[in-house]
Amino acid sequence: MKRDDYIGWTEYFMGIAELSAMRSKDPNTQVGCCIVDNRNRILSVGYNGLPAGCSDDEFPWYKNAGDAYDCKHSYVVHSELNAILNFRGETLAGSRLYVTMFPCNECAKAIIQAGIREVIYRHDDYLRKPSGQAALRMFEAAEITCRKYISTGNTITFDL
Repeated sequence: MKRDDYIGWTEYFMGIAELSAMRSKDPNTQVGCCIVDNRNRILSVGYNGLPAGCSDDEFPWYKNAGDAYDCKHSYVVHSELNAILNFRGETLAGSRLYVTMFPCNECAKAIIQAGIREVIYRHDDYLRKPSGQAALRMFEAAEITCRKYISTGNTITFDL
């Protein structure tokens, strides 16, 4: 008899997104993303962090600095955009994106342009902000399915 306590695809991919978020050096918000094709193959992953070649020790991590030059938002690449840019295959058209935080309007633009057809998000904190509302408006116009991940309550613990 095969095991019947294995995790489902949605848990697996959201788990990959959560694990990816743990790579982020951001002291306030860690976000991870996993993009999957219609055959449940992982196409790309990403997390929020600085662009390649930009030292994590030389750029600001302040959330609410006085001006944009000293604020992390001017430098950090979001997990969704990182996953899209990390992709090395032919196309993301028709794929699903699992992300730990609802995307902002800038990431929504990239998601739509990449041809991703579904967004599954874990936390909706940013959905109530103007950038989240703008993202949702664009997703609806582009007929991209968005759905909140519903936790099964399973806990996975392992040593690394």
